[in-house]
Amino acid sequence: MFVIFSVFYILIAAAMIVLILLQNGAGADAGSGFGGGASATVFGARGSSTFLTRATGVLAGLFFLLSLGMGIYLHGNGAPHTNTQDLGVMASLAEKPAADKATPAKPAAGTEVPSAVPAATNNTVPAAQPAATPAPTKSQGEVPAAPEPPAKH
Repeated sequence: MFVIFSVFYILIAAAMIVLILLQNGAGADAGSGFGGGASATVFGARGSSTFLTRATGVLAGLFFLLSLGMGIYLHGNGAPHTNTQDLGVMASLAEKPAADKATPAKPAAGTEVPSAVPAATNNTVPAAQPAATPAPTKSQGEVPAAPEPPAKH
């Protein structure tokens, strides 16, 4: 039953697309005043606007009713409503049953358990220290030279 409605739904949608594309735009009527007579139209002297707009409206109404009906049908008869989540590719990592996690296994005494977290390494950089300067000598009134600033890296 749902398949039949789906086929009608797709056919109505395709027919609506075709009918909407066949309709003239709002500015198309302005050109008809300069020699585009209405006697050459296929749908009569009033043009195609009445037929196409009515057909589009009918198809739009059917499309709406089918959408509403299929939604109501699927709500009641669709997939069962469960509280489980679809994890996709992560389903293998889902929580295990309660029987498996009752008591965690303890390692044997004296054995080291490898950790998933790598051990921290000491990556500290020693503080920069200024280079040692020789002690200034005071000879004959000289002013001692200022120590050199530390070298910039």
